[in-house]
Amino acid sequence: MIKHIVVAAALVTGCLSFVTGETLAAGNNCGTASWYGPGFHGKKSASGETYNQNAMTAAHKTLPFGTKLKVTNEKTGKTVTVKINDRGPYHGGRVIDLSKAAATQLGIVKAGTGKVCFTKV
Repeated sequence: MIKHIVVAAALVTGCLSFVTGETLAAGNNCGTASWYGPGFHGKKSASGETYNQNAMTAAHKTLPFGTKLKVTNEKTGKTVTVKINDRGPYHGGRVIDLSKAAATQLGIVKAGTGKVCFTKV
């Protein structure tokens, strides 16, 4: 019964992934972000959209396409809003793959990865 109440509450607030049931509660969506760009630019993303490395988009393994996230670089406090339009990342424990533009705004392009947290907008 309690599980059903929690799921119902998450559905009402719009913070539940229909794929996995994961919630986007503040503070528990942190980890390593990476970015991708040139090799995928102009190709079809998992959502069917053409990938544009200059757009504010991201890839996530389970969040529904179209989900908007506020992503914060833990080191600098810089933030960016992205839309999920692809699947990934598929490399060791990373939590999100950002477009080159989003990663540039967060200041993680040079390093290749960065520690971030994200919340649903």
